[in-house]
This record gives sequence, C-alpha cells and structure tokens, in this order.
Amino acid sequence: MSDLSRYIQETKLIDTHEHLRFEEDWVANGPDVLQDLFENYVPADLVVAGASQEDVNALLDPRKGDVAARFEPVRPAWEAVKHTGYGEAVRILAEDVYGMAEITVDGLEEAQAENDRLRGSGQRLALLRDRAGLDHVQIDNFVWACEPDVSGPDFFLYDLSWVGFCNGEVPVENIAEETGITVNNLGSLRDAMAAIFAKYGPHAIAVKAQHAYSRTLRWEERSDEEAARALEMVLSNPDGAPEEASLCLGDWGWARGVELSIEHNLPFKIHTGYYAGHSRMPVDRIKSGNLCGLLARYLDARFVLMHIAYPYSHELIALAKHYPNVWVDLCWAWSIDPFSSCDFVRRFIHAVPINKLFAFGGDTGWPTSAYAYAVQARKWLGRALEGEVSDGLLTEKQAMDVALRLMQTNQRECFDIAGTRGNIARSLESAGA
Repeated sequence: MSDLSRYIQETKLIDTHEHLRFEEDWVANGPDVLQDLFENYVPADLVVAGASQEDVNALLDPRKGDVAARFEPVRPAWEAVKHTGYGEAVRILAEDVYGMAEITVDGLEEAQAENDRLRGSGQRLALLRDRAGLDHVQIDNFVWACEPDVSGPDFFLYDLSWVGFCNGEVPVENIAEETGITVNNLGSLRDAMAAIFAKYGPHAIAVKAQHAYSRTLRWEERSDEEAARALEMVLSNPDGAPEEASLCLGDWGWARGVELSIEHNLPFKIHTGYYAGHSRMPVDRIKSGNLCGLLARYLDARFVLMHIAYPYSHELIALAKHYPNVWVDLCWAWSIDPFSSCDFVRRFIHAVPINKLFAFGGDTGWPTSAYAYAVQARKWLGRALEGEVSDGLLTEKQAMDVALRLMQTNQRECFDIAGTRGNIARSLESAGA
C-alpha cells in the first residue's frame, strides 16, 4: 500500500448524505442477513439483469422462506451484477462485515449470528464511527424535524426536508400540528415555512430536496399573485391539483426555502441526476443545467448538487466552475458508476477550484451498507489520486492535500458543523438529557 492510499484509509471521512434509520429501527426491526446485504441499491441491477421483481421482493422478505429459498432464484442475476458498483458494495459488505469471500447459502446461514450481534444497542454508531472512520453522518429522513439523536448527538446530524414544498404540497394538518398555523392563504403559508425553520433550523445541518424524482429541476421565479392562485387550487383539490398549479407553487415554495436557508446559514442540498430503482427515469428533467435560473437568482445561497448529476457530470463541472454558490457531492456516485466517478474527480481537479467537491455520502438506510459504501469510496478515491500521481500531474504530497480537502476540509467550510453540534449540545443540556 502506498503512503497516499494509507493516508486515505486512515483519514476521517465526513459523510454528507445518508437515509439512515433510527437506532430503535436497527435494533428492534432491523434486517436479517439477506436484507442487510441486498436491501440497498443492488435490487435494481438484479431486475435489469433478468431477475423477476417477484423474486427480488422475496429475497428481501424473511416471510418468504429460508435463506436458500430466497437467494437461489436470484443467484444467476447476482452473478451478472456482482462487478457493478452496486454489486461491488455488496461484496465489500459480505467480506468485511460477514466474512464471506463469496456469497453462498452456507455462508449466509452462518452469517446470521453476526447479523444478530451487529443489531445490538450502540453497534450502529461503533460500526460507522470506529470501523468506517466517519467523523459524522448527515441524514435525510424526509421530514422537517431535526431533533437531537440521543444515540449519537454529535455524530448523527439531520437535514431539514423541503421536498414537499418544492413539489407544491401543502399538508395543512401537519403544518398546523408543527407550527400552530392554519394555512389558508399565501401569507399564512409563508409564516408557517418561517416557523418550521425557526423550530428546526438550529439543529439542522442542511436543507434537502429530492423533488427531481417527481418534477423537473427547472425553476422559474413566481410572483406572489401567481403563487396565491396556485395555492387556492392546491387547497381546493386535496386529491391532486393540476400539474401547472403544483409546479407554480413548488417553484414559489422552493424559493422561500432557499431564502430561509440563507437566513439560517444552512446549505441547500438538491438531488440531481440518476434515479434509484429502475424503469422510470425521464432524463430531460434531472439535468443540473436546469438549475441555472435558481443558481443565478440566489448567489448568496450555498447549493450542494448531489450525485455528480450522473450521467450529466460534464455539465455539472461547468456549473461548479462558473457559479461561486455551487458545491458538488460525490454521494452515491461511487456505487452508481465507480469508473466514471473516478474520472470525474480527476477532471474536476483540473477544471474547478478544489474546495468545491465533497468525497462521500452513502445514501442508504442501513449502517452496514453505509460502511460498505465508505470502504468503496476510499478505494476509488485512492485510485483517482494515485492516477494523478502516476501521470505526474500531482506529487504524492499534493494528492494527500487534495484527499484531505475532499474528505473533510471542504465540508467543514461549507457546513456549520461546530455550530450545529453546539446547538444540539445546549438543547440536550437544557432538557437534562
């Protein structure tokens, strides 16, 4: 192992994006060994490789039989996908966590005991902090609330979700419960949005929206008059407003979220590019270039564009080079397409200021998968930077400096990690926790 590779292995890594479930879910309702290995992103590859959706569903359902009955029907597809990025992460998990160089029925049956041990209290934190070498993780659990996580208050930090408002959704009862405000016009909606930030912003590490799954990323500025008419249509059609009304109100709500993120000193994370799953990706609406109007309008915001906008990564490099308010996140990208992500890092180094790129986020629900994705990210980041050294473009010392920036320094400069941790600590102290 080179000094550079060793440095990357030993340096703490900041994880900017997960969907980790809470400690009690992991301990009391967590996965068996088959679910733990395969309930991440690889099911999509299995279906694309020819497995039936029914067999993949059974693979992830302990009620469908023993290990052999669930694994054998998808084994041919697994053999076809084991070298994809998703497949590589599963192999890392199998070998590093469960001691299986190859996934077999006998090995799976033996591994269940380790699965039971890992799902003990405190093991989630130990796996991620001590074995994966993570400084902390930033979690999007799809809600506004960013309450302190007592299982690791300074380690598990949360995003304030804004996806619903970007989609033009107005859950009147939920808003009233959270804020005491009944939304019946645009003024009350604006007040409710501000109240949500006031309540949860101090504990949040960022704002997050993945509305690219349900609408275009193209943003237009909307007047209050336009948004008021759209809101009236949304409120009067609880089963589904016309698309144009939802899009209009979504653009308005998205802009208010960006303004509030500036006010509360929170970066705004946006899903760009590739969809999870299979058979449903309209590629014209996922390009990061659709965001140009928003980026130009809010130059004081800090936008984190996620997943390298795969497969439109050249376009994203151009945006990051042009807009001072753009940061780029490699979260999930290493497992989608590790070779392209490796190449992306090298192209980014020679085009964009190096302080604008984050190395890692696993984007997954179980801590074991997050561990495997972290191992994968270190491996491929090492390959990218070793290539730079081998080609004489960087010295080994320069490559180490770049690695440190991508792994933690850039994140510390973009996110107010110390401030968020301080707010959480004071909140717990005042509550007597």
